[in-house]
Amino acid sequence: MLNINLWKLLTHTTTSVVLLTTVNLALPVVSLAQQEISSTSSLSTDYLLGGGDRIRVNVFEVPEYTGEYQVPPGGAINLPLVGSISVLGLTTEQASDRIARRYARFLKRPLISVNLLAPRPINIFVAGEVTSPGAYTLSLQGSGGDNPGLQYPTVLAALSTAKGVTLAADVTQVQLRRKVSGSGEQVVTLNLKEITQTGRIPIDITLRDGDTITVPTATALNVAEARNLFAANYAASQTEPRTVAVTGEVYRPGSYLVTPGSTALPAGAVNPETTGSGLPTVMRAIQLAGGITSQADVRNITVRRPTRTNTRQTITLNLWELLQSGDLDQDIILQEGDTIVVPTATEINTAEATKLATTTLSPATIKVGVVGEVKRPGLTELQPNSSLNQALLAAGGFNDARASSSAVDLIRLNSNGTVTKRVVKIDFSKGINEETNPILRNNDVVVVNRSGVAKTGDTLGTVSGPLGVIFSVLRFFGL
Repeated sequence: MLNINLWKLLTHTTTSVVLLTTVNLALPVVSLAQQEISSTSSLSTDYLLGGGDRIRVNVFEVPEYTGEYQVPPGGAINLPLVGSISVLGLTTEQASDRIARRYARFLKRPLISVNLLAPRPINIFVAGEVTSPGAYTLSLQGSGGDNPGLQYPTVLAALSTAKGVTLAADVTQVQLRRKVSGSGEQVVTLNLKEITQTGRIPIDITLRDGDTITVPTATALNVAEARNLFAANYAASQTEPRTVAVTGEVYRPGSYLVTPGSTALPAGAVNPETTGSGLPTVMRAIQLAGGITSQADVRNITVRRPTRTNTRQTITLNLWELLQSGDLDQDIILQEGDTIVVPTATEINTAEATKLATTTLSPATIKVGVVGEVKRPGLTELQPNSSLNQALLAAGGFNDARASSSAVDLIRLNSNGTVTKRVVKIDFSKGINEETNPILRNNDVVVVNRSGVAKTGDTLGTVSGPLGVIFSVLRFFGL
């Protein structure tokens, strides 16, 4: 639709010199109330003038009134003849109309055009599940005016500037809020997952000054999609070190600084070198926390993840499924502040325990003290989930002349600092079982006592026997 002033000019029959307004496309009518827009609707992409823009105001056939202006923070420019006029929050077409109305008091049917020569930087705010939420200033590429090379930054670029979305984000419900001419606001919901998968962008997702991007927290984590999110270019960096806690049934519970491709170290330590190409996953953190104990329930490992809403996501993983079928979705990527909890199993399946001992979830070896009347007393390194009988055989077996072979004492150093002792009857014909051939844990001490005959022959002053060896082993373990 032609501007009404231009229409009057075209229908006017005089040949006198007149001033006309520019040809102008009709602007869409925007409600002053907030508009909720679906991702398939039209989001306003008009450029609204503001402080910092450099513009040119052309007054047709009156060159002395034509000039270039830097729009001040308040938005009002000072024009010849008509004085101060605010262009803040207007499109260039709307500014042309407003200036034309002011000049119409002095000029007959003025023709005005406003061109953007150099746009101001775009100030946006990124909130929610991003690594570094806050205000950002983004520059435009190219120049304004009639230059088609002007490029606005996109939503994805803004998320990258904010160091990427966290792994607690719901990228299917990202909101973009935009001020429109007047006092209205539009809100559009973007499904970044769909955009990433299909490559189809349903609307123009370039940004304008004053836009706000909000990334909500996911109500639940889909472990099958977690790795895809981690690999997206708008996700948090894969190479940033992250501090996580590992608790429960692992050999070295505590806080670890995990860097992809490196060995996890206790938080605060310095990484001497970086090797490999591993990702910061749950398996990696457990391995570097010493591995699981024989009491671990690998079917119900949980990850507690902090969010930007001061809540926690709880993610349950089945690492047994990973070990059985290679389901890598169970081995999720970790993020800063995660806590991994390895629970205690309510009952131990000996066949599964033996199988777990050969996986990378378990440490390479455990240390068990076998002291007293065996052929090679002292510390013995065993495969995880080894049994009492295996420890006795690794120590050379009973010292037949002196050992009491019917039963041994099993001393256990508990994680809470206490020490327990129980008598275990020996039966080499039995497989692994809790009564006669229990699975040993790291730092267990097996004491083989003297037989009655040996006790009779020993003098009372010989404390360097089994009891003395026990004290030596306990001192070795730092007790």
